Amino acid sequence: MAPSAMSRWTQSLSEARPVSYWLDDPGRPDPEPALTERTTCDLLVVGGGYSGLWTALIAKERDPSRDVVLVEGREVGWAASGRNGGFCAASLTHGLSNGLARWPGEIHTLERLGARNLDAIEETVARHSIDCDFERTGEIDVATEPYQAEELRAWYDEITARGLADGIEYLDTDAVREQVDSPTFLAGLYDRRGVAMLNPARLAWGLKRACLDLGVRVYEHTPALTLRQYGAGMSVRTPYGAVRARRVALGTNVFPSLVRRVRPYTVPVYDYALMTEPLTEEQLDSIGWKNRQGLGDSANQFHYFRLSSDNRILWGGYDAVYPYGGRVRAEYDDRPETYARLAGHFFTCFPQLEGVRFTHAWGGAIDTCSRFSAFFGTAHAGRVAYAAGYTGLGVGATRFGAEVMLDLLAGERTERTELEMVRSKPLPFPPEPFAWTGIALTKWSLARADAHQGRRNLWLRTMDRLGLGFDS
Repeated sequence: MAPSAMSRWTQSLSEARPVSYWLDDPGRPDPEPALTERTTCDLLVVGGGYSGLWTALIAKERDPSRDVVLVEGREVGWAASGRNGGFCAASLTHGLSNGLARWPGEIHTLERLGARNLDAIEETVARHSIDCDFERTGEIDVATEPYQAEELRAWYDEITARGLADGIEYLDTDAVREQVDSPTFLAGLYDRRGVAMLNPARLAWGLKRACLDLGVRVYEHTPALTLRQYGAGMSVRTPYGAVRARRVALGTNVFPSLVRRVRPYTVPVYDYALMTEPLTEEQLDSIGWKNRQGLGDSANQFHYFRLSSDNRILWGGYDAVYPYGGRVRAEYDDRPETYARLAGHFFTCFPQLEGVRFTHAWGGAIDTCSRFSAFFGTAHAGRVAYAAGYTGLGVGATRFGAEVMLDLLAGERTERTELEMVRSKPLPFPPEPFAWTGIALTKWSLARADAHQGRRNLWLRTMDRLGLGFDS
């Protein structure tokens, strides 16, 4: 990369604010007051991200008489739910490839349940008039290297033979560039119905309003400090009060679980994104992005990108940073060296947009587990349920996870709870320094594979045999 090019590209970041574009919204609602007393309820939901919000909302929809309390340590949607790319996928398994590798015997069921879940999200958005720019645009996985184009074609042939390609179309070079014109695009797989684009913060705020409208008691700036058994139920202490509940659902995801034995199953990985200024009509025409699909490239160190409702481009991914010790800290949310790298990649993909500037640059932690898709369970003799490990694809899957938690708390055997995906657990991460060493070696190996025609070294092949994946 020429120094002059890098200088031009980093200049595009000179006015970028280090805050999520989605959260930097004048329409952001005021937080609800903190809990300052002792109270009781039927169901306590801990966490005000998608996982907790969907759980509280569906619990009230299932039983309007149920007394539901939701507590959030800061403000609803402030963490991963307000900082992600806004890709709402039908997949419950972090993509069809991951699901097919892990649960081939139930993949058709998982795909059907995922499609139904995405339809239910769209219906909820309409029913509660949630203004979150929901668009059922689909997504294109693009190849930017010849070997990736060959792999996409082979994968399309495989899923077609397995009866899993409904709504998915293979695009050659001309066809993919007809959809979005980048000189780096060589082929693509277009999933026309399985992904929606939305404004993630407004989805969280809309779910909060829907919960309040149905009678959920929401307390913000109310961290849950301890969880213990109390009689036939549970008790959760907060800084200024406490909640006694018959049942508790934990939607804390990347933050340390109140059930300590769950903690080794997840680690925080930091992801980063940029947002451009609004594009002009001429700039939009130069890239031909008329159908507003989400996009992602096929490398191990991949980018994801999409258009916002006001025609900005969100460009994220590539770097995935694990901090030693797995700590979640605010100082990790801002990483200028990653922003500079992302800017360079953006202008390599879209040289037509030379001169466009970025207005926002941000990062945040996502909860990652070793199988790349959510896991579930109960504690305290079934009084507590949890779901975690969505690994960056939780905008849609958290709704399914909420239904699983509610099924488990009710002690019901359902199609969801009978899934091997729900009944099994991923492998836990080892303690430090082994976790950091293993993740660092994996990152190095993935970058090496990208530079060597996708060839996976001995370390990655060993991880594959152990069922740890590490393919994205």
